Amino acid sequence: MNHTEHRGLRRFSTSMIGLVLMLVILVAANAILSGTRLRKDLTEEKLYTLSDGTRQILSKMEQPLTLKLFFNFSMPELPSYLKQYAQQVQDLLREYEIAGDGKITVEVHDPKPDSDTEDWAQKYGIPGQQMGIGGPNVYFGIVAVSGEHEAALPVIDPRADQLLEYNLTRLIYRVEHATKPVVGVMSSLSVLGAPKHPMAPPTTDPSQKPWAAFNELRNDYDVREVATDVEKIDDDISALVVVHPKDLSETTLFALDQFVLRGGRLLVFLDPFCLTEIEAATAKDPFGMGLTPSDLNRLLTTWGVSYQLDRVAVDLEAPTPVRSSQSQVEENPMWLSLTRKNTSQKDILTAQLESIQMPFAGCFNGASSDKLTLTPLITTSPNAGAVSAMAARMGGDAIRREFRNGAIALNLAARLNGTFTTAFPGGKPAPAGVTNAPPVDTNTPSLKEGKSTVVLVADVDMLYDRFCLQEMNFFGFAGQQPINDNVIFLANAVEQIAGSEDLIGIRSRGKFSRPFDRVLALEQKARNAWQEREKELEAKLQDTQRQVNEMQARKDSSQRFILSPEQKQALDKFRQDEIRVKAELKTVRKSLRRDIEVLGAWVKVINIALMPLGVAVCGIGYYFVRRQKK
Repeated sequence: MNHTEHRGLRRFSTSMIGLVLMLVILVAANAILSGTRLRKDLTEEKLYTLSDGTRQILSKMEQPLTLKLFFNFSMPELPSYLKQYAQQVQDLLREYEIAGDGKITVEVHDPKPDSDTEDWAQKYGIPGQQMGIGGPNVYFGIVAVSGEHEAALPVIDPRADQLLEYNLTRLIYRVEHATKPVVGVMSSLSVLGAPKHPMAPPTTDPSQKPWAAFNELRNDYDVREVATDVEKIDDDISALVVVHPKDLSETTLFALDQFVLRGGRLLVFLDPFCLTEIEAATAKDPFGMGLTPSDLNRLLTTWGVSYQLDRVAVDLEAPTPVRSSQSQVEENPMWLSLTRKNTSQKDILTAQLESIQMPFAGCFNGASSDKLTLTPLITTSPNAGAVSAMAARMGGDAIRREFRNGAIALNLAARLNGTFTTAFPGGKPAPAGVTNAPPVDTNTPSLKEGKSTVVLVADVDMLYDRFCLQEMNFFGFAGQQPINDNVIFLANAVEQIAGSEDLIGIRSRGKFSRPFDRVLALEQKARNAWQEREKELEAKLQDTQRQVNEMQARKDSSQRFILSPEQKQALDKFRQDEIRVKAELKTVRKSLRRDIEVLGAWVKVINIALMPLGVAVCGIGYYFVRRQKK
């Protein structure tokens, strides 16, 4: 064997030994790391990572808990997307098991027809939905069991995927904390449902049913109705939700005042123009002219907050497409569609909310003082103002005439925190209509000061079903799906004043859908330009109509219905101006479409061409650098 052959054999042997060693290292590394879960969630909203709130709740668990997933994995008739989603749910449960640090056990059960597992699913309250006529039942639910306590998610809907982690963590929290906090609800509307006789048949009247947002609170709290004429709030109520309070008596206001001063936390929803109430009263009052706005009277004044009863917020940067009475879709700047830029990103209550819708909301004015801190939670854009409730009733033309841009953001929701002072320094007032009222009991003097928290919201309609939810059907089960974060805002606020703040960060997680902010900005720019042209056209129309009326007034009675040459000339001039302005409007719309199309083209170029080109350039550059080093 010559020297060259010997060197080649040595290289081959060295390569084979290196390959064998590499395989040994890979097998050893795989065996060592098989029990380790190494992942990196690169999504901005950390959609695939357990939130800090979940980890906090799991770390505080005192009793071991078992999560039981019931799903028909072995059923061939099920669609593939549902099986894939069930696998995702199972993976998420494994994350809970790991984060539980030995306190959580996950069990997966396949309830086959006529099996003991199917019986257990039914005993736990997980209903089965029949697949077709005479087909087997489908089960998809989760049960949490801890000692003698248990709770269930009867149905898991893939369309509500963004709420899955919150629902799971709330399920665990509910089992771990069997005693629910007491939350009072006071309202002039039937938010908890109208009282009815036990033997009465179910009603289909929406105004008689409980609002879904408040019905959902019953899962986590002992919800108790509080009368609007109450003279004292029960001592075991730690949080009170007041919705659309109207014409409250002095004694009821005093009860609310003392509730806050004793440390009770208050969540108040006011409204200067309540669509829900107007729709419910349409039969008796078609235009709702006899209805009055809600208010807390002297309490707000004492707290240093100004709330105008007859003013509705208008935000030109947050309009909502709404179908008008003429069956035309128009952008309504009083029907506010708010995004993350309108919510406080520093407050846990609103930091992760993506979209809020507030139809015909009011606004608050106020500032922090030595004793109270006012924190804005939801605001309009600076391109906003307020119009009267009468203008809101009249529609677009009246709004445009009255609207004045205040160039400052308006507070739609705010929180007061600190030391509150009584609005009744003289003590408890005498009941209304009582002339010879007994003296106030001096053994229980009224409170003068106290530390608490009050959250104020200037809209009520945002909580009504049709403004925040849509009906849906999943395998025969009727349900409701959020169309915005209004219900989440209510749940967050109640959680903050009565429950565990750890749940707030879980519920308010980001969503997979993201708005095209650049496109929306272009549309807003064009909309502002269109509104200026529209105002110009209306001004010219009014001016021409005034000229025609003046000419008509100067004619005698025999010529009332004959157009004079001056009137014809004025009308011809208006028609020419109208054609010119309409042409300008078309130009604005064309420019808008052109800008959006150019933006879309650039996005496609970046995604399709520039990104692969950049990767190729980096690869070629890396190749030449390595070659130069060799």
